[in-house]
Amino acid sequence: IEHANSLPAMMRTSLTWDQGSEMAQHAALTLATTMPVYFAHPRSPWERGSNENTNGLIREYLPKGTIITSHQPYLDAIANELNDRPRAALGFYTPREMFDKLLNDNVVSTP
Repeated sequence: IEHANSLPAMMRTSLTWDQGSEMAQHAALTLATTMPVYFAHPRSPWERGSNENTNGLIREYLPKGTIITSHQPYLDAIANELNDRPRAALGFYTPREMFDKLLNDNVVSTP
């Protein structure tokens, strides 16, 4: 919730999640962020955008069956590594570079 609320408003219009028990607190997220959560249909990976690819990358750090720690600095380190890793789908830019570009391209100038 803290991370979601720290995003710029243009990035908090909605969130699409996979079907899974880890998403059971979606209502709490929606209430705390005013961001509606939608669920993709089962066995419909095309509804989840880059989720499938990102899950594969995360599995390099947290293999299936691993108990995911609640130690936020460790999880942040994984996120930072993934956000600084160039992606073919992004023209070999990193997600961080593309996120920064999106923000810079959408800055509203004041006169």
